[in-house]
Amino acid sequence: MFAELSQVMNHSIENSDFDDILTSNVFNKLSNRNLIKTNSYLKQLYGLDKKDLLFSCFKHYWTLVGNEKKSILALLFALSNDFLLQESIDLVVNTNVGERVAIEKFDDNIEKYHQGRYSDNTRRSAAQNVASSWKQAGYLQGKVKNIRVQPAHDYYTVAFALLLSYLHGDRGEYILLSKWVKALAINTEELRNLIKEAAKRDLLQYQYGGNVTVISFENQLKTIK
Repeated sequence: MFAELSQVMNHSIENSDFDDILTSNVFNKLSNRNLIKTNSYLKQLYGLDKKDLLFSCFKHYWTLVGNEKKSILALLFALSNDFLLQESIDLVVNTNVGERVAIEKFDDNIEKYHQGRYSDNTRRSAAQNVASSWKQAGYLQGKVKNIRVQPAHDYYTVAFALLLSYLHGDRGEYILLSKWVKALAINTEELRNLIKEAAKRDLLQYQYGGNVTVISFENQLKTIK
């Protein structure tokens, strides 16, 4: 739902009341039923609650990155609330760049985790939605073939992945093993280089030595509202 999310987030620059934004139908939905459905899904995935620290951090990073990185932020944040998306991380990141990730693989992956839970049509629809999420974030390419590609990460997307892990209670090396970091699909050397760049720009505090990793956001969280 990146297109709808973008509309809401862009309107929030002028109007910080997300309830007003949602009820004003910025999506131009033709029926109230579709509007309610869209609003419900957005709240389920992203919360859209200014009082929630997780969402406040998401909104903060949304203002920091360029448009080409916002879809990655959206995917990372959605991983916190969408279990089907979480369960597809290994399928996507373990596929080599240039190889195909057919819809059938997403379908089979859902069945693996939820054997017999969904009808064929429901499971197929869910598989298409999950694949679409990865495609919008730049991990898949092509209308039909879903070829695995690798989005270009920077210190902002890496810092946000680390922050999500930190806010969910992870510390030290466990942050680097979290689902949010795994979803970046980058190797350890590149990851640590981007963490260093993030630290230089005061996006986080970082220390690494003797196989001990310390990552903190205490200073940054004081400024995020």
